[in-house]
Amino acid sequence: MGGASAFGALAGDGVWRYRRGMGLRTSDFHYELPEALIASRPLAERAASRMMVVHRDSGRIEHRMFRDFPEYLRPDDLLLLNDTKVIPARVHADDGKIELLCLDRLSPLEWRCLVKPGRKMRVGHSVVVGGTRGLVVEVFDNGDRLIRWEAVVDLDAHGHLALPHYMGRADELADRDRYQTVFAREEGAIAAPTAGLHFTPDLLAGLRHDFLTLHVGVGTFRPVQVETPEEHVMHSERYRVSAATARRVNEAGRVIAVGTTVTRVLEHLGKRGAGLRIAEEDQSGETDIFIYPPHEFRVVGGLLTNFHLPESTLIMLVSAFAGREAVMAAYREAVREGYRFYSYGDCMLLV
Repeated sequence: MGGASAFGALAGDGVWRYRRGMGLRTSDFHYELPEALIASRPLAERAASRMMVVHRDSGRIEHRMFRDFPEYLRPDDLLLLNDTKVIPARVHADDGKIELLCLDRLSPLEWRCLVKPGRKMRVGHSVVVGGTRGLVVEVFDNGDRLIRWEAVVDLDAHGHLALPHYMGRADELADRDRYQTVFAREEGAIAAPTAGLHFTPDLLAGLRHDFLTLHVGVGTFRPVQVETPEEHVMHSERYRVSAATARRVNEAGRVIAVGTTVTRVLEHLGKRGAGLRIAEEDQSGETDIFIYPPHEFRVVGGLLTNFHLPESTLIMLVSAFAGREAVMAAYREAVREGYRFYSYGDCMLLV
């Protein structure tokens, strides 16, 4: 029994529980968070965040600053970051009666959208944004709409950032800069890959790093509303990894993922055997991988991430990486120590 408990402490008690046939519950990933600790706005300086360091082998916790991050990297580490760029994807009809969230721009004139209220946007109905008319040509099984526009809609002029609901405010002009990483270049995300928000150009320039792309979708904000994780249907997101990046991943001594988005792509592509972490070729597609305990990590050896919502798929992924008990204990300590939570908040390094 002592051996089983020790294994659970290191690998996550979800592994031990599964092997006993019990299964994890969504409520196992709950914690209490005072509203005052939710960061609704960014700090004045990107790299001024605090950083909790969790050592997976021992469970030891350190309280550091993000500027100390390079101290935890080895010479043969490779830092992988997500270079997706957030678009102002939320738009309102000119008459103010319809709100649309552009989930995916299938072409310059075709969007897949969430629409509110949906009853006003059946097939054949239209909406006008910035003087341009769009027609609903299809309603998907999940309620999304395919809208075809008569001309290109200028999102920069008419769109707003879809800030997470927990910020409790509308987007502001300053968010166009701060809710975007300094290395963002591939347009298509609805939400920012928030672990990357802490980096400055100067800090990144001194680190061995590379990029992949995963366009963060609306599913990032969708709560797990079922009793057990295995019942949850994960959203799908588009990714792209170049052959050159894949080679660098395979040559690295250790791969440090900046964020859960990078982790999902790398683990989605992770190979069994063959001496490679991932295939050395240009790769693109969609992934709906859902990582929760237990999970055998094939590629990622370290993870930098922000603090996530209770009972979310993101906190489940982090728990799979470092162990549920260790992660939940770290979150409780973060609350006691007054860390700032969520997108504009502080970060956690798991090594």
